[in-house]
Amino acid sequence: MIDSELVDRMVTWRRALHAHPETAFEEISTARMVASVLRDYGFEVTEGVGKTGVVGTLTRGSGPSLGLRADMDALPMIECNEFAHRSQHRGKMHACGHDGHTAMLLGAAASLSRDTGWHGTLHVIFQPAEEVAGGGRVMVEDGLFERFPCDAVFGLHNWPGLPLGHFVINSGPMMASFDTFEILVDGKGSHAAMPEEGIDALVCASHVVIALQTIVSRRIPPKEACVVSVTQIHGGEAWNVLPDRALIRGTVRCFSADVQARIRALLEEIGTLTARAHGAEAALTYHYGYPATINAQAEAAIAVDAARATVGIEAVALDCKPSMASEDFAFLAQVRPGAYVWMGVDGPEPGAPLHNSHYDFNDDALATGATYWVNVVKAFGAARS
Repeated sequence: MIDSELVDRMVTWRRALHAHPETAFEEISTARMVASVLRDYGFEVTEGVGKTGVVGTLTRGSGPSLGLRADMDALPMIECNEFAHRSQHRGKMHACGHDGHTAMLLGAAASLSRDTGWHGTLHVIFQPAEEVAGGGRVMVEDGLFERFPCDAVFGLHNWPGLPLGHFVINSGPMMASFDTFEILVDGKGSHAAMPEEGIDALVCASHVVIALQTIVSRRIPPKEACVVSVTQIHGGEAWNVLPDRALIRGTVRCFSADVQARIRALLEEIGTLTARAHGAEAALTYHYGYPATINAQAEAAIAVDAARATVGIEAVALDCKPSMASEDFAFLAQVRPGAYVWMGVDGPEPGAPLHNSHYDFNDDALATGATYWVNVVKAFGAARS
C-alpha cells in the first residue's frame, strides 16, 4: 500500500517543506509544491481556496464524497536544530509538524490514485494558517464545501508524548475552543508619591486578576472543563507616575457553548464590579477565536476502524482526556460531520514537544499516517455502502 519508494518521496517532501517554512497565508511555495505533486498523480487541482489553500479532487465511479484535511503553515519562531533540513527562513519554523501532515496526505493521495479498492469522490484539503489566523474558517467562508461537497471531513495531528504506532480518538470533545479577552481598567493618574489624589488602575487591575481566578474554581461546575488564563498586564511608563489605565489580556478555553457564554458574562461582571469597588471603571472586549473540536459519533467510529486497520486494536485508545489546546479543524467540523485524531510520533527516545525550537517531525511516522488516510477512505466507503 505505502511502499518504500513512496516513503522515500514523503521524506523528501517533508524535509523540503521543513527547510522552507511559510507562515499564515504566505504558503505560496508550499501550495505550489502541493499542487504540482497532486497533478502528477492525476488529481484535479484548485489553488487559492481560502487565499493560499489547495484542494485536490479525484473521482472513482459513484459513491460518497469525503474530505481529508492537512494544515500547511509554519510558526513565527527561530529554529534551534542543526540538521541539514533545518529552516532556511530565519524566524519561521515547522515546529508543529505541519510539514509532516502535508507529506502524509500527499503520500495518501499518491497511493489512492493507483488503488482501485475504493469508489466515490475524494477531496484532499491542504489548509493554510491553522496556527494563528483561522485558515479553516477562511476556507469555509470561501465556499469550501459548496465548491467541493463532502459528506464528512477528517483531520489528524501528530502527538508527541504518544508512542509511534498509536492513535487516540474520542467520540465527542477532542480539542477546546480558544477565545481571547481584554479588560481595560480606567482609573485616575497621579504622582506616585501622592496616590490618594488618583485612582490606582494598577492596583485595581491586580484585584481584577485575582478575582478572575474564581471563575473556574467557584463559578463553573467542576464537571465542566475550562481554563481562564490572564497572560498580559500592561500599564504605566514612568517610575513616578500612577497611570490612568491598565490593560488585562487573557484566554478562555472550554468545550461547551453554554460554558463559553457563562465565562464571558462573568468576565464582564467581575471586571466591572471589582473596578467599581476601587472607584474605577472597566470595559470588556471579547474575541471569539476557534470553536471546540467535537468529533461526530459516526465519523469517530470510522476513524477508529481506520486506525485499528492501520496499527491494530490494542494501539488505538478511546475516550481519552481531551486537550485544552485548540485546532481550527473545528471550523470544518462545524459545517460537515467530522473526526479528528491524534497520532503518536515518539520513538525509543521521545522527541521535543510541539511548538518547541528543537522540534522535528519523526519521519518514521510518515508511512503510518499515510496508511491511516488510505484506510479512512476505505472505511468511509464501507460504512456508506
